[in-house]
Amino acid sequence: MTGSSVGKISWPSWVARDLALFAVLGALGLASPWPRPSEQNPNNAQASRPSNSPAAASADQQAQSTKDRELARKIRRAVVTDKSLSIRAHNIKIIAKNGTVTLKGAVRSDQEKSAVTAKAIQIAGANNVKDEISVKRKG
Repeated sequence: MTGSSVGKISWPSWVARDLALFAVLGALGLASPWPRPSEQNPNNAQASRPSNSPAAASADQQAQSTKDRELARKIRRAVVTDKSLSIRAHNIKIIAKNGTVTLKGAVRSDQEKSAVTAKAIQIAGANNVKDEISVKRKG
């Protein structure tokens, strides 16, 4: 019997070893598979936030009229179907309210900014587009 118990580890020692491992990993911050809020820093989060002015449009201010929803949908479709634009440009916020379209967010180049703005102007008209797009280059 003494020969068969050699090399075997009892159940309580496994539990103690696992608890010690979790304590060490937790102390090092490696136990959580999810990023901490301080690590979540999207590149264009600041550009997408509404400004402090009361007239600034935000995504939750999208008008619910059929015309405004259809206008935003047409512009979104034109932007997303242009495969020459980056993901960042595809994710521009398009807010239509009372026939006026506000474009917000960040793109990678001046060419992308011009392309997105031109699509909105083509659909909504030059006097009905507010361009609040910023250019954030890589790096």
